[in-house]
Amino acid sequence: MSTARVSARELFDLVQERLSLRWIAGQGGEARSLDSAETKVRRPSQVGYLNLIYPNKVQIVGAEELAYLDALDPRQRWEAIAKIIDQRPLALLLSRDQAAPSDLREACDESRTPLWGSPKRGHELLTYLQYHLARRLAARTTLHGVFMEVYSIGVLITGESGAGKSELALELITRGHRLIADDAPEFTLIAPDVLDGTCPEMLQDLLEVRGLGILDVRAMFGDTAVKRNKYLRLMVHLEQPQPGAPPRPADRLFGDAGHREVLDVRVPTITLPVAVGRNLAVLVEAAVRSAILKSKGIDPAQTFIDRQAHQMRRREPW
Repeated sequence: MSTARVSARELFDLVQERLSLRWIAGQGGEARSLDSAETKVRRPSQVGYLNLIYPNKVQIVGAEELAYLDALDPRQRWEAIAKIIDQRPLALLLSRDQAAPSDLREACDESRTPLWGSPKRGHELLTYLQYHLARRLAARTTLHGVFMEVYSIGVLITGESGAGKSELALELITRGHRLIADDAPEFTLIAPDVLDGTCPEMLQDLLEVRGLGILDVRAMFGDTAVKRNKYLRLMVHLEQPQPGAPPRPADRLFGDAGHREVLDVRVPTITLPVAVGRNLAVLVEAAVRSAILKSKGIDPAQTFIDRQAHQMRRREPW
């Protein structure tokens, strides 16, 4: 799992257009940053209204906060501003195009603390910044495999090198499904049980197939053959039989199903043995359809067990 980081300049550029931000003072603080490791040990939130006791990394200064500062005597006001600056926030943000007090602007320039302004109201700034910071600083990891959208479900195909992951992905693409990422999809924990999978920019739209090299899926199959991101809901592992090893016993009722922990999220996993003559694309499609049914409470294996139990009860002598 990697540590995510965002700088003041990156955050400003990310939300400037949407929030109509302007950089008022503290231009020297562009490199100030916030990382995911720091947010795990901090009690306050990443974004919030001005708070001197539990400071937020982005302090929103609204009309009430400015009125509070104005109500202080000169010494208390200087001490309050000094305390704000000493806490080294990522940025201070004035809402509703309020004029920046000269002493606050000077303190930000001297300490290189970014001071921004926006015409938006405080709660709009709070909601939007919380969303973007939460996504940028969320726990993330990279897994080896091919990430596909199959019947609107995000499916990660895994397996050892040479197991046929890319060939299977190519077959699924020709059957109308969509590629998200090949080789190194990135997964971000955007909610307690939701993993959002995306493709690194360098690998966008590309699929490597042994014997053919790198293919541009978008150019070959059109825009509908690729997708930007998808939630991970199922993993399909391709297992190659070891030479001379006895076949592993399989569960004839429930199949070779289990779970894998990814960023503390349990992801359903199905293992498919690779063998000559097996149509893996059809099997993956069937696995996805079965997963969809199970998510709706329909379990064919349990239905069969219930039917068998019912037949046995009917044959019991009175």
